[in-house]
Amino acid sequence: MSEWLVATAVWLERHREAAVAVAFTLLLAALAMGAVLFITHRPAAAPIVIREMTPLPTQPRASTATPDPIQVYVSGAVATPGVYALAWDSRVEQALDAAGGANAEADLTQINLAERLYDEQQVHVPARGEPATPDQAPSAPHKSSTAALLKPGQKVNINTAGVSQLDLLPGIGPTLAQRIVDYRQANGPFGRPEDIKKVRGIGDSTFEQLQALITVE
Repeated sequence: MSEWLVATAVWLERHREAAVAVAFTLLLAALAMGAVLFITHRPAAAPIVIREMTPLPTQPRASTATPDPIQVYVSGAVATPGVYALAWDSRVEQALDAAGGANAEADLTQINLAERLYDEQQVHVPARGEPATPDQAPSAPHKSSTAALLKPGQKVNINTAGVSQLDLLPGIGPTLAQRIVDYRQANGPFGRPEDIKKVRGIGDSTFEQLQALITVE
């Protein structure tokens, strides 16, 4: 038995390089066979599906209407008296600038340069020594005579009336009249007479005075 082992060891020693080459060849063959078996038996990959994404609907922005310019008459001690179109939120100071500014005779202490303007308003700049006027706006009939100014069955259309006409209505002064105009310019025409109560400062009691005198048609 020992002689066989010795002979085998001697043979391996003599043929070591050949044995190593055979073993390496067998290893490569095994790896190649394994790769072939893996590729042939590998499950097919699931197909890639490309789906078109539908964008979510976006909420449209509400458009904000820009109020129309107002017409203001500037008179008195200014460079160029006249009627000027100004932005709806202008002040007396902007009216004076539009008229070329006050002249050397103007007494600006008698007017409020920060006062907000409204459509069809007159801004009068007094000269030095000229008495101040308590109200620069054109004179308007007394509120109680509004109904008498209208023909039988005639009403004031709050969707088309200007500040001066709205100012004639009972309970409505220049400030509220301008708010009515500003509101419909920003939000569109009134759908019914009751919608006038959406204007800030006009409540149920004021509407009771108006409802027989106004319309939206």
